Amino acid sequence: MSYSHFNMFERGKLELLHSQGWSTRVIARELGRHHSSVARELKRNQISNEYKADAAHIASEERRNLVRYLGKHTPERIDYITEKLEATWSPEQIAGRMKQDYPDIRISFKTIYRWLYSGLLVQGSIEVLRHKGKRRKPAETRGRFNIGRTISQRPVEVRKRESFGHWELDTVVSSRGRSKACVATFAERKTRWYLAVKMPDRTVSSMEEAFDKVAKSYPTPTFQTATVDRGKEFACHRNLESSHKIKVYFADPYSSWQRGTNENANGLLREFFPKGHDFARVTEEELSHAIELINNRPRKCLGWKTAYESFMSELSHLACIVLNEISKSITY
Repeated sequence: MSYSHFNMFERGKLELLHSQGWSTRVIARELGRHHSSVARELKRNQISNEYKADAAHIASEERRNLVRYLGKHTPERIDYITEKLEATWSPEQIAGRMKQDYPDIRISFKTIYRWLYSGLLVQGSIEVLRHKGKRRKPAETRGRFNIGRTISQRPVEVRKRESFGHWELDTVVSSRGRSKACVATFAERKTRWYLAVKMPDRTVSSMEEAFDKVAKSYPTPTFQTATVDRGKEFACHRNLESSHKIKVYFADPYSSWQRGTNENANGLLREFFPKGHDFARVTEEELSHAIELINNRPRKCLGWKTAYESFMSELSHLACIVLNEISKSITY
């Protein structure tokens, strides 16, 4: 049964019965209340062991007016949500991460959307929201080749994201006719760590140089496999395999979903550099800033951890394994 405050009629009856010496349990049965509710009412509002209905009702109303319910919309929470919106987090990412940062707070992503649309956040500007939905992609016109390992030969553990060090590669291009500048993108399947490197053009030599730059930035076991499409820039796959001791697998034609991690991350990058953008005009600082924001968003698939947190955790684990192997070799 839900709780309700005593009304004036009940207080009048309580005053009469209490003055006649009735016990709290008997009064409670008469009023249809729990005996502890009657006892609290008498304790709060008796003056010199005497209970007066009028005085009790006035005192109760004054106490209720002193209590101001702030609800969930507090300045501290608004500052937190605004900061994350400006960092390009989605409302769902913000709500998921708040459960970790502030376990006692329960704010759903629907509430954040409602506050935003009603003008309670960032003056109601929906420009902070990332683009939703899918857009039709132009038909592929670049050259292809039909050699190399197929994705069907890729180990099951890679497909299930059970181990670290398996990447998906792609290129994101400028608008046709503007320039040949593009970026090579790298996405680690397990942690969703995402990288982008500027290239002057989409050629084999540019891709080799970009891959070499990224691979040399991390310990050797960080790169074990790479899954790519059959664009001609990946005709260097044999050189990549021999130089970096990895295996390169090719997705099936017209099956971008087989490289879903990279395709999704490329869509996130397009939020910063939409189609038609000339990557020749994008500075290294602008590209790095966009990648930093993407990698520091909490991910639902990672239990609301960020790609940065997940990737660094895997690198730490990898370092421990390498150190153990070195110590064993020294011991024996």
